[in-house]
Amino acid sequence: MSTDQDLRKQISVRGIAQVENVANIKKDFNRHLHFSLIKDRNVATPRDYFFALADTVRDHLVSRWIRTQQYYYEHDPKRVYYLSLEFYMGRTLSNTMLSLGIQATVDEALYQLGLNIEELEEIEEDAGLGNGGLGRLAACFLDSMATLGIPAYGYGLRYEYGIFKQLIRDGWQVEEPDDWLRFGNPWEKARPEYMLPVNFFGRVVKDENNQSKWIDTTVVFAMPYDTPIPGFRNNIVNSLRLWSAKAENHFHLKFFNDGDYVQAVMDRNLTENITRVLYPNDNIFSGKELRLKQQYFLVAATLQDIIRRFKSSKYGVREAVRIDFDTFPEKVAIQINDTHPSIGIAELMRLLIDVEGLSYDRAWKITVNTFGYTNHTLLPEALERWPVSLLGNMLPRHLEIIYEINQKFLDEVGKKYPKDFDRLRRMSIVEEDGEKRINMAHLAIVGSHVTNGVAALHSRLLVETTFKDFAEFFPGRFQNKTNGITPRRWLMLCNSPLADLITSKIGEAWISDLSKLVELKKFDHDQDFLNSLEEIKGDHKLRVADFIKEEYDITINPNSMYDVHVKRLHEYKRQLLNALHVITLYNRIKADPSAKIVPRTIMFGGKAAPGYHMAKQIIKLINSVATVVNNDPIVGDKLKVVFIENYRVSLAEKITPAADLSEQISTAGTEASGTGNMKFMLNGALTIGTMDGANVEMAEEMGLDNIFIFGMRVEDVNELHAKGYDPKDFISKNKELAQIVEQIDTGFFTPDQPDLLKDVAAALHTNDRFAVCADYESFIKKQDEVSQVYLDRPKWLKMCLHNIASSGKFSTDRTISDYATEIWGITPNEIRLQPPYETPHAEEEKK
Repeated sequence: MSTDQDLRKQISVRGIAQVENVANIKKDFNRHLHFSLIKDRNVATPRDYFFALADTVRDHLVSRWIRTQQYYYEHDPKRVYYLSLEFYMGRTLSNTMLSLGIQATVDEALYQLGLNIEELEEIEEDAGLGNGGLGRLAACFLDSMATLGIPAYGYGLRYEYGIFKQLIRDGWQVEEPDDWLRFGNPWEKARPEYMLPVNFFGRVVKDENNQSKWIDTTVVFAMPYDTPIPGFRNNIVNSLRLWSAKAENHFHLKFFNDGDYVQAVMDRNLTENITRVLYPNDNIFSGKELRLKQQYFLVAATLQDIIRRFKSSKYGVREAVRIDFDTFPEKVAIQINDTHPSIGIAELMRLLIDVEGLSYDRAWKITVNTFGYTNHTLLPEALERWPVSLLGNMLPRHLEIIYEINQKFLDEVGKKYPKDFDRLRRMSIVEEDGEKRINMAHLAIVGSHVTNGVAALHSRLLVETTFKDFAEFFPGRFQNKTNGITPRRWLMLCNSPLADLITSKIGEAWISDLSKLVELKKFDHDQDFLNSLEEIKGDHKLRVADFIKEEYDITINPNSMYDVHVKRLHEYKRQLLNALHVITLYNRIKADPSAKIVPRTIMFGGKAAPGYHMAKQIIKLINSVATVVNNDPIVGDKLKVVFIENYRVSLAEKITPAADLSEQISTAGTEASGTGNMKFMLNGALTIGTMDGANVEMAEEMGLDNIFIFGMRVEDVNELHAKGYDPKDFISKNKELAQIVEQIDTGFFTPDQPDLLKDVAAALHTNDRFAVCADYESFIKKQDEVSQVYLDRPKWLKMCLHNIASSGKFSTDRTISDYATEIWGITPNEIRLQPPYETPHAEEEKK
């Protein structure tokens, strides 16, 4: 058995009663191989073994899943519905075994069958349901809601293809379809009995009572697929429901009989395109019709489902009973993850008024008290503003409702601020400047009882700048909910040796209360403990070195500093600034090959949106620099550059535990929070970063002597731009920077095509919106300091320990507890369920 298997077995066995035994697991595995997959060991492939294993593990979920839903039905607690266009789940198999506490048993069973569990885990496709922090946060939230016993449902879309599979060809990003469902998904269960109609287009007419009626619509059906979300060893299993678009069942037989086979299926294909592909979230709102269709499709199906559940839980099937919708907010909390589902505010109003017959005022009170809105961006170009022409054509009734919401809202603003017409213009949901548009962030704020940011700095800037008018008008409506990560996936699962070491020192309580990690600080003079930290990091670094050699044929020095910058490619995240540091190091080595330098392996990873020209140019620059650096014999193993292709959750689980240095270098005031910074911190990497997003709170938790902070603060950035920022002023004053810009401009790294990266050089010269040149000198000085500290191993290791020990605040368990008590009105950890093999009598017998 491998070392990894030994370690994972230890962490699973610790004090946990193993009810499922090895013999039963083997029996179930063979049963699924024979009866579910119709294979035997003579013809089965590794993928067959994976599916047999997944089905075996799912068997242990099903009874818990059913019992959880039965409990919710019988006790009718208040439920949370988390709406997000992305759920970046990653792989499910290992996380499920960990949550159920059966990892060691399954490991041993497969070993006895002659199979390697790690090889089978690698076969699982990452679920193509997200890309980046917004979707990964949603996935971590689902884990914590189940672990905290919060009755919750995630709602999203079942994309047939993920955003795309990223290939690097000749240094350029190339996109290929991410056909993640081609072999099927063992975790989902189709629910055709709950398929629901969703209407588009049509027109609005008035009936004899002057009530609006939405008629002549085009109908698309929403088919739900449910995925179980287990809590950590508490027998609670919540649900993620994903909708897939299906055409109406009728077939255009006339076209078919006439020989026009293509037209016969054309409409069906166009209809089902709604959930075909995940749109890239590139922080530039593009106003695509398909995106609006996806957003409305999600909320229309979800709200029908929520109302159905509300009625059935409270009133059973007695349709004759008069439904008291005034109690709706007492039983339903809907959280919208960014503005994408905000059209749901107009949709709930439509359902309550047009379908349920409520007055506007009653419907509005219910809607506001039901919805909460989480904002994820300060960038103005990322805020959704739908053209009235598009919205009115696709959703005419909703546009009518939005106009009415806006008029009543502006009437209230006018009463509070008489004759302040500029304020009315700024706060209007309907923007009149240029093409008339609907500001969806304004709709979300007006239609929710709470708006929250996702880090203290972000929330402050929302109140002081982006939504200042609304914060003044709605005192007390804005809150902060600093993001987090789930410690189960991002420590127990991806770094079990470190988890095991921590448990050996402070016990297991940290797993469900990450604040307990603070107890580790008393070991900062324990040399054995610090040596163990270094040994664990070294083992992960060796594995990553093997991975990079195998995947990219690049030999890296495992004793070098692993300097990691992995996240979506966007200019505000400043991968370009890091690339300038790489070139700086290269130029220094070339200028003086004998100079002592701390060896570094600098890793980049992340996808650029397909239409994002500058982000793709930056990827090409990084790879062009890597080609020069990695093949220069003078440089040797002092510096290596690796671009990790198709970065995703499963790769993050490999890279994060091996990182020494985490790059969190966005321009101050642009990153809402970040969660990658928290993952690296929890795994003992040190952060170099700006005072932006959650970096601010990380620095507060660990102290400035345990983090490498550089660059301008928010106020400095604002002052710089107010004075009229000219990057050439900074380039001319710094010889190293001037040399780098000239190298890029003249094609030093692309000698076969000297003009290839002129757009990057031009951006640095004239359009440096995110102040790369202004922060360059501070960044380089701080990187030099990082190198010096890295040489001082005792100091570095103590800083690593203090990073881990200060991570307690950044658990989604804490974040979700705050949401529950301060927004949703729910008490965490109230629900306790027995395991399915225990009965009340068995409990009494134990006592």
